[in-house]
Amino acid sequence: IERGEQAEQEWQKLFDKYQQAYPELAREFLAIQQDRLPENWDLNLPEFEADEKGMATRASGGKVLNAIAPAIPWLIGGSADLAPSTKTLMNCSDSFSAQNRKGRNLHFGIREHAMGAIVNGLVLSKLKAFGATFFVFSDYMKPAIRLAALMKIPAIYVFTHDSIGVGEDGPTHQPVEHLAALRATPNVEVFRPADANEVVWGWHLALTQKDRPTALVLTRQNLPTIDRSKYATAKEALKGGYILADAENEPQVILIATGSEVHLCLQAYEQLTSEGVQVRVVSMPSTTLFERQSEEYREKVLPSSIKKRIVVEAGSSWGWERYAGLEGRIIALDSFGKSAPQKQLMEYFGFTTENITKQVKEMLAAE
Repeated sequence: IERGEQAEQEWQKLFDKYQQAYPELAREFLAIQQDRLPENWDLNLPEFEADEKGMATRASGGKVLNAIAPAIPWLIGGSADLAPSTKTLMNCSDSFSAQNRKGRNLHFGIREHAMGAIVNGLVLSKLKAFGATFFVFSDYMKPAIRLAALMKIPAIYVFTHDSIGVGEDGPTHQPVEHLAALRATPNVEVFRPADANEVVWGWHLALTQKDRPTALVLTRQNLPTIDRSKYATAKEALKGGYILADAENEPQVILIATGSEVHLCLQAYEQLTSEGVQVRVVSMPSTTLFERQSEEYREKVLPSSIKKRIVVEAGSSWGWERYAGLEGRIIALDSFGKSAPQKQLMEYFGFTTENITKQVKEMLAAE
C-alpha cells in the first residue's frame, strides 16, 4: 500500500508539472478520464429537412458523425474494410498508422471480432470509440459485444445494411435474426432509427451512454426524411418509443414500427385516416430504451385498453409479441431472404403500405 501511495504521489507531481506546461491538453486528459464530453460538443448537430426521397440512414449517420467528430478530439473509430459503405470515415482526421499516431480513422481489416475487441479496449482506456460493419457480420462480433455489455462500457457499434433491403446480395448478407439476438443480450442498447433525424439522436444517445454499449442499426436504402412540422419531434426517440402520429379521437388501432418500416406505417396512417379510421403510429427505434421508461409513459404510448395492434419490422418476429399482444398481428420476416432488387423483396415479403392497410381493415372487420 505504501509503495502504491508513493507511486501515485510521484505521478501526481509529474501531472501537476504537465498541467502547468500544457493546461489545455491537461484539461482534455482529465475530461477523458472523467468521461466528460467537451462543452457544447452537440452544438452543431444537423437537423434534416423533410424530404420524400430522403437518404439512407447509413448516409445520414455519416453526416452526423462528421458533424460531431471535430468537437470530440478523443472520438476514434473505423470499420472492417467497409468505410465507404458504412459511411464512417471522419473527414477531419487522417488514418491511424505506425507513421501517423494522430490519425483517428482506424482500418481494422476484415476481422470483425478483433475490431469489436479493439473498440472495447479503447473504451476501457476512456476514449470514445466505434467500430462499423454490415449488420449480418455482427455475428462475428457477438463475443466482444457481450463482453462490453457485461463490463458495462459504452462502446459504439455501427451496423449498416440492416435488412432484406440489402437487395441483390441475397440471404447471406440479409440480416433476419440479428435484431432479436442483440435485443435478447442483457445491457445492449439497440437503436434502429426511422429517418435522418432519429439518427441524430441515436448518435447522441450512443455518445452519452455511461454503462452499456449501443448498436446503431442503419439502412442501405434511402428512407424519407419525416416532416417533423407535421409529426412528432425526432428527439422523442430518446424515449425508445413515442407517438409519431396520432388519431383525432381514441385510436382504433396502433401501428408500431422501427427503422425503414416506419414510413410505410405513416403512409398507411394517412390513407386510413382519410377513410375515417382512427390510427396511432408509434416509432420504436429502441425497445430496450422504451422498457426503461416509466410505466405511466409506456401506458400512454401503448394503452393496454387498445388491443388491435400491428407491429411491422423487416426482421424476426421474435419478441414483438410483447407489444402486439394476443389480438395483434406482426408483419415480420421469419425466413431467410432472397436475392432480388430491394423494392421487389419488400413487396414479396409484405412490407408495403397496401398490406398494412389491408390487415388493419381485416382486424376492424372482425369486430
